[in-house]
Amino acid sequence: MRVCLLASGSKGNALFIETGHTRILVDAGLAARELSVRLNSLGVDGKELDALLVTHEHHDHCRGLGPMARRYQLPVYIHPETFRALPNLGPIGDVREVPDAEFALGDSFVQSFPLTHDAASPLGFLIHTPEGKIGVATDFGVATRLVRERLRGCRVLILESNHDDIMLRDGPYPWPLKQRIRGNHGHLSNEASADLLREVAWDGLEAVFLAHLSEVNNTPGLAEECAREVLSQRALPLPRIVVGRPDQSSVCLTF
Repeated sequence: MRVCLLASGSKGNALFIETGHTRILVDAGLAARELSVRLNSLGVDGKELDALLVTHEHHDHCRGLGPMARRYQLPVYIHPETFRALPNLGPIGDVREVPDAEFALGDSFVQSFPLTHDAASPLGFLIHTPEGKIGVATDFGVATRLVRERLRGCRVLILESNHDDIMLRDGPYPWPLKQRIRGNHGHLSNEASADLLREVAWDGLEAVFLAHLSEVNNTPGLAEECAREVLSQRALPLPRIVVGRPDQSSVCLTF
């Protein structure tokens, strides 16, 4: 399988996952043209995608949703409340409700779980592939017991590491926005992300993609340092740590 953060940050988010016979796009937070370019850089044509999964309706996750769905005739898996909350993206032909139970997608199974974020019905995803489990959890303010349970046993994690607490506290954002980001329905800090990693890391965890970093209240170095410090304290193999960026795709890891 292959995993790549096509974009990650407040300006746009998209994740590419490829298993043996299935190619999935999670979110489409860039313009369709740019998403197509970044997919092409991986040797993937948009026509080869099997599905587009949507975590929530915020612009940085759904900007290119309508154009991508129409251009490549993609089935879009989305929570009904999220679909109703979408901005005007034009017609989306093949809309499929994300069920409560896991559902088949090619050679894999997808399982959703709720996240705490200020959106209509935000979701994380587990992709159960023949090569192992991939966990996707970004845009959430607190790691609930359910989140911690779902993310155990993953071979690959895509996990939010949005802000450094001190940079956010001393940064330029107005106080109400700082409160929103730090709240239970905001975003996960480097420290909270590392605490979650401490709980769910195991000897089969091979890679951690740190996602949705703030360009104002975080740095790639701080996010990676926080995660690496926690992971190196355990008597386990150290997984590969990849930090996502909004302006370019991450390295594409093959497992």
